[in-house]
Amino acid sequence: MVIFRKHVAGLNERALHRFVARACRTVGLRGEVNVLLTSNAQMKSLNRRFRGKDKATDVLSFPGPPESRKEFAGDIAISAEIAAQNARALRHSPAEEVKILALHGILHLRGYDHESDHGQMEKKEQRLRRQLRLPLGLIARAVAAKEAKELRAAEEPRAARPRPRKAAALRRSAPRLRRPA
Repeated sequence: MVIFRKHVAGLNERALHRFVARACRTVGLRGEVNVLLTSNAQMKSLNRRFRGKDKATDVLSFPGPPESRKEFAGDIAISAEIAAQNARALRHSPAEEVKILALHGILHLRGYDHESDHGQMEKKEQRLRRQLRLPLGLIARAVAAKEAKELRAAEEPRAARPRPRKAAALRRSAPRLRRPA
């Protein structure tokens, strides 16, 4: 089941339902998956309640009970607002961003955990992204952003870095010029 509490440009319930079914088959996830597209306010509330984090997040996954996972794999909640922001920043459609987030959630429902699996989820997400014709996925984006930040810091010329003490000492020692009378 797909529930739209917030509209996403270029996406309807039927199209998202078809994508989720295809992604689940590709991942080998059995059982029904419910997807909720909602607001930042509701995502913040869910994140606070279930993860103890008082902020909105892009996607949350809630696995079904272990004894009935063949019938019900779990629920995925997606922030339509964060999806739209990410899509603008990354120059792809909000519909593609929602699909990226849904795929990420499906992988969590399948049992992957990028915080503890030493890159297994990232590799799987990259392969599935290509197979499902989606742009850069969540984990790859986070890794790329971190590497870019580290590279910028390493490449910053030493002279360009502020040195307040040295600059102040230079100003004090510089000869003062007098204006001609």
